[in-house]
Amino acid sequence: MWFGKKETQLDRIKNKLSQAMRKDADFSVFGASSHQYRVKEKLTAKELADWQTHNQVTLPEPYALFLTKIGNGGAGPYYGIYSIGKATSYTERQALLAKSVLHPGMTKEEWNHLIEPLTTDEDIPDEEYDDTCNKVLGGMLCIGTQGCEYDMYLVLEGKYRGRIVYTSDFHPDHPFFFVYEDSFLDWYERWLDEIILDYDIGWFGSRMPGDENALIQIYQSAPNEEIQAKALDGMFKFKKVSQPTLDFLKNIAEQSPKNRTTAIWLICQTSFDTGRTYLLELLQSDEHEDFLQALQILHASSKTEDLTEFIPVILQRLDRIHDPETLRYAGYILEDYGAVTLHNFAPFLCHADPKMQTTAIYAARSCENKLGSWEIIEQMLMGGGPQVLNNSILYWGIIPHEGLLPYYKEVWPQYKSNPNFREKFIGCLRELHLPEDYFDKDEW
Repeated sequence: MWFGKKETQLDRIKNKLSQAMRKDADFSVFGASSHQYRVKEKLTAKELADWQTHNQVTLPEPYALFLTKIGNGGAGPYYGIYSIGKATSYTERQALLAKSVLHPGMTKEEWNHLIEPLTTDEDIPDEEYDDTCNKVLGGMLCIGTQGCEYDMYLVLEGKYRGRIVYTSDFHPDHPFFFVYEDSFLDWYERWLDEIILDYDIGWFGSRMPGDENALIQIYQSAPNEEIQAKALDGMFKFKKVSQPTLDFLKNIAEQSPKNRTTAIWLICQTSFDTGRTYLLELLQSDEHEDFLQALQILHASSKTEDLTEFIPVILQRLDRIHDPETLRYAGYILEDYGAVTLHNFAPFLCHADPKMQTTAIYAARSCENKLGSWEIIEQMLMGGGPQVLNNSILYWGIIPHEGLLPYYKEVWPQYKSNPNFREKFIGCLRELHLPEDYFDKDEW
């Protein structure tokens, strides 16, 4: 009975591979150009048996069926599925034979304790480092990569045998992620389905599966806020949602403070005009997180939408900005509309926090008539350290005013051997009708 069911799924997968190739003919899906929706020659039953005997491992049946009935690697999520030989080469034998210690829902405390030797001891011996890595990755086979530090593993033993795990470097507070599906074939078929349905699968597998109606039902019947949040997050894979779903999201935006900003994100993703009123409310909220979320949504929409009506509101709320991240997003938006001036950004340029100063300097890089606001620049340089001065030179160049020359003279030695920066310093002196060796003189 089990094999009959899976054979039907294998047939679906074969058909969907062809459909996916037609849907994504230009290989625009992340990683598709590397495998082009083609699988490699299937593994024979003898080759599979020999591998399992040699490695003392019995592979989960859905994955084994994929290797022998579909292909020995090739097309798959991200950069594709490794062949069994390549998967073996990317998996330490000690880890392959170890017990699996990971589980879904692992707490930050459990995870931090598990990887503690890797994060607290810079001089950890190589053998101890390898033993800890193999313990964390124990009982799993590396079946593919997402690029950079991110890989995909298949759990080989224990309670979660057959599950797919997304791994990365060993970062504190970030346990490895178990995908939602219980088997390799279910995960693989979902990947094909989402390509065929034209979902956004940039982070495939990390969001809750299901179409609009399924996710709405999950949200409405969720036993806790965590499940509700995951159901809403699952909707980000839809490039657009239907009107009934839009109405559902509007209801959440108006009645659920906990999930309000997520709902507004999703509304704006489908209909920015529908979300305008909600965004204005977020910008005017007394909650800092609301203000930041509104700025992030506006920034994400800035390439396709007219944000003119939001500029005065943001300018009126500048005094509510007290951290570099919020200032950065405000700067992105205001700069696009020529609304950043040294005067309205003076509190940030002269801030006590160098990170705030640096963020403001970058935001003000396109401001005109910096020379006319040289007093603000001088105040900024007086209160800031070398990093602030160097960043102002990097993003603004050299402002030709005599009141700023002492600051430029201070760093002249570190710039004068660089032809590009040297010319900027000399150009400043020419504008002020001063000799080119002015900064080299000991006396002023």
